[in-house]
Amino acid sequence: MPSRCRSSEGPPPVPYEPDDDHFREYHVTPRYLAGSGGTGDAGFEPVAHWPHHYPDDGPCQLLVTSPDHRIRIGWFGDDYDLWKITAAEDAVSTPRWVATFNQNMPPEIVAGFTRALADDWSEGNDDFLRPTSPHWSESVRSPATSDWTLSTPDRSTVELTAPDELAGLALDRSFSAPSEEPWVLWAGPPGWGTRAEATFTARTPTHLIAASAAALADPAPVVRTRGMINRRIEHLVRLAPVAPETASAPRAPTPLDVRRTAVSAALRRASRGQGSACANAARIRTTTAQTGYAAPEQTAAVLPCFS
Repeated sequence: MPSRCRSSEGPPPVPYEPDDDHFREYHVTPRYLAGSGGTGDAGFEPVAHWPHHYPDDGPCQLLVTSPDHRIRIGWFGDDYDLWKITAAEDAVSTPRWVATFNQNMPPEIVAGFTRALADDWSEGNDDFLRPTSPHWSESVRSPATSDWTLSTPDRSTVELTAPDELAGLALDRSFSAPSEEPWVLWAGPPGWGTRAEATFTARTPTHLIAASAAALADPAPVVRTRGMINRRIEHLVRLAPVAPETASAPRAPTPLDVRRTAVSAALRRASRGQGSACANAARIRTTTAQTGYAAPEQTAAVLPCFS
């Protein structure tokens, strides 16, 4: 079986030239074809105030947990499945469900899931553990996906497909165990470098899946440099140059600037010693026009990423 981990081999890095279009920033639509951008800041922004842990061993480079440790959000900066998110009845129980997002999934879409998850936890209603039906439910729809087409390609499959047929949500109703992954949210043409994919095990609450689908269908663009767009799908996206900032007098760093610097330093520490050039993907960078993600101080305790 071929390894699913990213290879450290590849074409040599492109030398940085400020005026090179490779490094110029663009607003990208549809957002689900923008790729990950090599960062996770947008996905972590909704839980920036939760405890952060930096495991010394293993592929997990950053683990964010709810204060009661029932929810775990892992970032695997060198792996094919970049994100692994779980929820359990208590801190030591087996996860009730697992969600994974691969290396092509934009973190802005992961943020739809983590934001809904954080809202559930903060409201104290445990909706993130709510039992779900194994059957298709209209609860996975949202206003953002109201124009998606519902179809049943066969007796066991139900699909929602975007108008451009480049994104969709599918449920395989033939699953037989809670640990199976009947739900798949996808975007882009098939291929290792082009298909963004998220999978959800059978007990994942449908409102969390719906939140991910809504974030994927959001028409708002995301920001990427030209070089971050896979060449095989460049013809499928629309690019609008990001207007350059107006030159102004130097200013003193704001508290947000200070926090961003701290986050970058923390994630460099997390990726140090991984022995792979692609560990640098854990560096934090603001990828949207919104306020960037800022992590709290590292906690003293270091937890195992996932049991």
